[in-house]
This record gives sequence, structure tokens and C-alpha cells, in this order.
Amino acid sequence: MTARTTRLDDRVRSALRTVGAAAKRGLGDADLAELVQIRASQLNHCAFCLDMHLGLAREQGVGMGVPPAERSRDWGRRLDLLAAWEEAGEVFDARERAALALTEAVTVLTEGFVPDEVYEQAAAHFEEAELAHLLALIATINAWNRLMVARRIPAGSTQW
Repeated sequence: MTARTTRLDDRVRSALRTVGAAAKRGLGDADLAELVQIRASQLNHCAFCLDMHLGLAREQGVGMGVPPAERSRDWGRRLDLLAAWEEAGEVFDARERAALALTEAVTVLTEGFVPDEVYEQAAAHFEEAELAHLLALIATINAWNRLMVARRIPAGSTQW
């Protein structure tokens, strides 16, 4: 696939990076942030973002809150099952499932809005400030996904 254009104003790129970084810091859970970004990228069919975030997750050993001996097998399994998280049983805890459901609802918006039950489930697992940062993270990765998909930026591209 050839990119339609690789042009993206540096101020736009910088603004999105700043918002994304602030959302991750405010969420305070690097592992969950990667799961959310990967899941949104799966839904949006963004090969560039999937390649980048899956690579980062594997390279940085996301699961940093877990001792290395315990996280390597578990984290890889979680990444492998992320596309089927609802069917993965206890692989994802209740907080992660609430965040992933919210990610899907915000990303797809099939009903034209985020269903109350999805939002309420997330609100039950996140403090108000964390939830605000989670929503900002979801919105930011969706913006990145759309920018990359619309311009057909291929996985692994160094020009974007």
C-alpha cells in the first residue's frame, strides 16, 4: 500500500502527542493505556497504530507492575486475546473489561452515543479524573487512527 500523503502539520502532531501523553499520565496505568490504544486501533483497522502499539507493548514489556517472570507469558496471552476480550474469561479483570467496553462504545458509536450502562460500568471502576483521562486517551487514539487510515500510512512507515 502506498500512502496518499505523509503530510501532517507539526503543530497538529505535537498537539495530539501532548494530549495523548497527558491522558496516559492522568490515567496512571501504562498497561491499560496500551490495551485501550491497541483495541481502538483494531476496531479502526489502523495497521500503522497496531504495529506501533503492539511493538511498544512487547518491547517495553508492558505489565511493568508485575514481576518479569510472571508478566511475559501472561502479557503475550493478553495481547493475543485482546480482539476477543469479551470471550477471554478472567484474562482481563473487571476494570480492564470496563475500559475496553468503553473504548469500543466510544470508537464505534453504533447507537450514536455511548450507552449509559457502558459508561456507568466504567464509572464504577475509575475515579472521575481517571475516567476523564481514559476518555481523552480513547478520543486521542481514535484521532490518530483516523489520520493514519485516511492517509493510508502503512505499518512500519517512518514518514507520517
